[in-house]
Amino acid sequence: MTTPLTLAQAACQAAPALGALSADVRNRALLCAAEALRAHREAIFEANRQDLARARAQNLAAPLLGRLRFDEAKLEGALRGLEALAALPDPLGRTLLATQLAPGLDLYRVSCPIGVIGVIFESRPDALVQIASLCLKSGNAVLLKGGSEADGTNRALFAAIQEAAVRCGMPAGAMGLLHTREDVGALLALDEYVDLIIPRGSNAFVRSIMDRSRIPVMGHAEGVCHVYVDAAADLDMAVSIAVDSKAQSVAVCNACETLLVHADIADAFLPRVAPAMAQAGVRLRGCERTRARIDCEPACEDDWRAEYLDYVLAVRVVDSLDAAIAHINRYGSGHTDCIVTGDEQAARRFLAEVDSADVFHNCSTRFADGYRFGLGAEVGIATGKLHARGPVGLDGLCTYKYKLLGSGQTVAPFVRGEAAFTHRPLHGPCPMEGE
Repeated sequence: MTTPLTLAQAACQAAPALGALSADVRNRALLCAAEALRAHREAIFEANRQDLARARAQNLAAPLLGRLRFDEAKLEGALRGLEALAALPDPLGRTLLATQLAPGLDLYRVSCPIGVIGVIFESRPDALVQIASLCLKSGNAVLLKGGSEADGTNRALFAAIQEAAVRCGMPAGAMGLLHTREDVGALLALDEYVDLIIPRGSNAFVRSIMDRSRIPVMGHAEGVCHVYVDAAADLDMAVSIAVDSKAQSVAVCNACETLLVHADIADAFLPRVAPAMAQAGVRLRGCERTRARIDCEPACEDDWRAEYLDYVLAVRVVDSLDAAIAHINRYGSGHTDCIVTGDEQAARRFLAEVDSADVFHNCSTRFADGYRFGLGAEVGIATGKLHARGPVGLDGLCTYKYKLLGSGQTVAPFVRGEAAFTHRPLHGPCPMEGE
C-alpha cells in the first residue's frame, strides 16, 4: 500500500541518485515529459472536465474555477515552461566560491540539491507541472499535494510526467503524489525523510503548517499586493497598469488588491480609473475620501488586509509617498508592490523602503512570476527573507556544500605554527565537478 511514509522513504532513497544525474539526462527528462503531456492531452482534459463539473456542483467561485481549468491554453503554457526550463543552465555543480586555504589545500563552495521537498499547493493543475519540473531540473525529489478540487487532473498530469521522466533515467521514487488532508498531516511528521516543506496559501495556512511540523518551512503566503499612483504619475499609464494588475487575472497571488492614490491627483485619476475598472468587471471599495470623488462601496479596516482573489479592489487616498509606504508595510503581505510615477526620486525611495519581495516601478504587479522573470517556472512567491525571496525558481531549490580538496594536510602543523593559511582566491570551477 502506498502511504505518505512509503512515498517519503522512496523519495529519500532516490534523491542522491537524482541529484547525481547529468544535466543532459535531467533536461531530456523534461522534454520527454512535455512530449508525454502532448500525447495524453485528451485524457488530461477529460479529467479536468470532471474536476470542473464537481467544482461547479459545489458552487466554487468563478475566479477559482478559472484557476482550476486546465485547457489547451494552459497546456501550451505548461509546455513552453518545460522547454524553457530545459534550455536554462544547470543550477547544480556551480562553483560559488573558491579559495586556496594553504598550498595544496583548496576549498570550493558548490551548489547542490536540497534533497526531498514536500510542496502543498492550491487547486491549480498547471502548478503541478511547474513544481515537478523545477524539482527535476534542480535534482530534488518531490512529494506533491495539490488542492482536492484538482485531484483528477493532478493524477493525469502526474502519471504522464512521472512515466516519461522515469523512462529517461529519473529514479522511480523521485516523485510522489499525495491526495488527502490526512496525507498532509502524515507528511508533516516525516522530518526523518523530508528536508523542506513549501506551502502555498494564506498566512494562516502557512503558520498552521509551521506549527505542525519540525521540518523547515519556506512560506509562500497570500498576496496582498498594491499599486500606488503617485502625484507625478502619468494618468494614462496609471490606469493601464492598475487595470492590468487587478483584472488581467484576479485569482492569482500577484493580482493587485489595494489601489493607493496620492491626494494631489485623486480628483483627476479616480474618475478615469473607475469606469476602466467597471468595464473589466471590477467592483471598487473606497475610503471616505475615495467615495467623495467616485461612486463605490465603502471600505472598512478589513479591506486593507484582504486578498480577494476576485473582481473586488480596495481604494484609498493617501496624502504622501510616506503615507503610501507606511500603508503597504503595515497591511501588505510582503509579496509585490508597484509605484507609478515620473519622479525618479520617489521611485527610488519606494523601491528601497517598501519591505516586499518584489518592488516595481511603472509596470504591472502581474509580472511577479518565475516564468516571466526568466527563471523557467516557480514553485511560488516566497514572502519570507531567509534562503529565497520572491519567485522561487531553480536557485531557490538549491543549497550548497563545501568541498575541500587536499594532498595529505592535517591540522596539527597549523596549530603548532609550522604551516600557515594563505586564503588566496582561486579561479575556475571545482575540478571535482562535471563529467
